[in-house]
Amino acid sequence: MKLSEGVEQAIHSVGMLAGLSSEGVLSAAALAEFHGVSTSYLLKHLQALSGAGILQTVPGPRGGYRLARRTDEITLLDIVLAVEGPEPAFRCKEIRQRGPNPLPQTAFTRPCGINAAMLRAERAYRAELAKTSIADILGGLAQEDRDGAIAARGCAFLEHNERRPH
Repeated sequence: MKLSEGVEQAIHSVGMLAGLSSEGVLSAAALAEFHGVSTSYLLKHLQALSGAGILQTVPGPRGGYRLARRTDEITLLDIVLAVEGPEPAFRCKEIRQRGPNPLPQTAFTRPCGINAAMLRAERAYRAELAKTSIADILGGLAQEDRDGAIAARGCAFLEHNERRPH
């Protein structure tokens, strides 16, 4: 299965927004700059995250984005579904019923075994994503950042780019 780059960008953006003060916001341009990605492409995903209730959009010239929920209330599945949509990765088109010398419908009374196996895998994949929150991810990153360089980079960027709308 291949997820779009938007999923990675969305997860990293949510992680970055977790570092804001309670009243702070970041612009889409600042998030895109920090991650070295296209603002217009990232904006599409930030809007999807807002529509899913993961982010809050603050309008105005000093506006931007911030988390709408606590990090322990946002799962990787929430983000993947917001960006990629709810459809399963595998969608059976019943090609076994096509081609030359088609069989009557009565030959296909049982569900396609391939589809059933793929749907089981999808359920397992989604269950794993649903168990992992942004808080879990951030905790793991803190353990990986042995010398604090990653955290220092993010904190310095937030200090310089965080906006306070009021």
